Amino acid sequence: MEPRALVQAWVEAFNQSDVDTLADLYAEDAVNDQVALEPVAGRDSIRRMFATDFKRTALVCIVENLFEDGEWAILEWRDPQGRRGCGFFHVVDGRIVMQRGYWDRLTFEP
Repeated sequence: MEPRALVQAWVEAFNQSDVDTLADLYAEDAVNDQVALEPVAGRDSIRRMFATDFKRTALVCIVENLFEDGEWAILEWRDPQGRRGCGFFHVVDGRIVMQRGYWDRLTFEP
């Protein structure tokens, strides 16, 4: 799967809170680095991260822009509450090997 199509599948699974489908999009040794948090390494740890996050609150990703450049996809997103961010996805052999997200952590705090 090409990076842009993979991130479109990621958004669909994310919006359905489908932890298993999300995790399957990552390489076994992938790293998810949300810069406001500690990086999460490994597919199983990433699966647990999503499971925990989806239990805390409903999360929705609305695509504003989605770009592809070689092995990279860049996603600019917003959610229904007006929060915004962007994510960089490095895709090798049809799986995410590294994801880095930029967003304002304080906008997620109660």
